[in-house]
Amino acid sequence: MQDILEVRKDGTKCYDIVYSTDLKDLQKRLQSAPFAGKRALIVTDSNVAPLYANSIANLFPPQASPAVYTIPAGESNKNLDQIRGILRFLIEGGYDRHSYLIALGGGVVGDMTGFAAAIFMRGIPFVQIPTTLLAQADSSIGGKTGVDLDGYKNMVGAFHMPSLVFADVSFLKSLSGREFASGFAEVMKHGLVKDEAYYVWLIEHTDEILARDPDTLHRMLLRSNEIKAEVVERDPQEKGERMLLNFGHTIGHAVEKYKKFTLTHGECVALGCVAASFISWKKGLLSMEEYYEIRDMFVPFGLPITADEIDEQAVLTLTKSDKKAVNGHPSFVLLKGVGNAFVDTAVTDEEILAAIREISYTEEDEKA
Repeated sequence: MQDILEVRKDGTKCYDIVYSTDLKDLQKRLQSAPFAGKRALIVTDSNVAPLYANSIANLFPPQASPAVYTIPAGESNKNLDQIRGILRFLIEGGYDRHSYLIALGGGVVGDMTGFAAAIFMRGIPFVQIPTTLLAQADSSIGGKTGVDLDGYKNMVGAFHMPSLVFADVSFLKSLSGREFASGFAEVMKHGLVKDEAYYVWLIEHTDEILARDPDTLHRMLLRSNEIKAEVVERDPQEKGERMLLNFGHTIGHAVEKYKKFTLTHGECVALGCVAASFISWKKGLLSMEEYYEIRDMFVPFGLPITADEIDEQAVLTLTKSDKKAVNGHPSFVLLKGVGNAFVDTAVTDEEILAAIREISYTEEDEKA
């Protein structure tokens, strides 16, 4: 089965997302314009390289087989030092502005490869081959690239659209349960902010999703990507509607840093979604029943709704240092119901603290 989703910008086609489990479909793309005859470099990480790097390199004729540049796996390596390594490899290897990069891996690899492509010789093309659910559902779509700076998420980056995204759900078979759940947090987010019917469909297909049924995952990814692509087309530079896709990320990023990245990104997004839904309830935008349904729907997919021993003041401080904060005051994406999100710039410190307490699990909770 092959589907193609066309991503547009300003009404003009920008790139395709190709959904296929046949690497020959990717090979055909890489052998045609705009990639034919150009030199490629595969950028991957130490987890993905042993699994898939050779398969992708073998899609090229022997005389054009691309080199593979491997970075250490993990969020802690998403930094400028690793970007410098990629750029030095490109310069010393004689790559030029007619070359292109291939990001083979999860969100970290995609963000770093895209950023390197954006700044090498003022910008070269790159291809996304996402291998995690998080990357296939969200981070490989939309052109946001970047790295962390001293633990602060994505503080250095650029908008640089890929030239092609190839989404192969068979890659998801190699994910651990925790990695798969991490990606599902972003899938659930898309339904919560934009499409109630899709949110309901996800709940109705819980068993098939958890079993990683290929047809179900194919349908899930296609709709999730459609939602994000539609938003990105209308707001490519994140000046308005695209901010809605940050639902769950304001407190989520703060918890991620506070926990020193011991929780996955998706786990922190789930916690952030619970916190934002809690604020929505307390502001009278959601009913109590709606809040608890949203909160509890993360549980069957293996995502947390509380975290151990969170220092609420420390997380509040980190929340206010979010890159989207204005004069130290964060913007929150809240819900007026499933599928109806909006940006609220008037969330108080007291409301944030109450939400942080809601997702903080303590020994007293266990005793109670």
